[in-house]
Amino acid sequence: MPTDAASGRTRTEEFKLEGGKVLDKIKELIHQGNIRRIILKNEEGKTLIEIPLTLGLVGAALLPIFAAVGALAAVLTRMVIVVEKTEGD
Repeated sequence: MPTDAASGRTRTEEFKLEGGKVLDKIKELIHQGNIRRIILKNEEGKTLIEIPLTLGLVGAALLPIFAAVGALAAVLTRMVIVVEKTEGD
């Protein structure tokens, strides 16, 4: 659902993935560059981790995030990824 934000419009998307595909999808989403936040939830909708992303977050700063996501993906069979994207006018 789109909402107005200071830097443009924000919308959310959800992806339901198997545990092994979650990390690859998150890496793909981060490389898109217009992501504000990634939220990982279990199948019941309980939030497991929220990852706020800033413009300067690259390289080694992402390693702890990937480690946490990899650990969750190894334990859970299915996860829901909620992505907040910003869209410029």
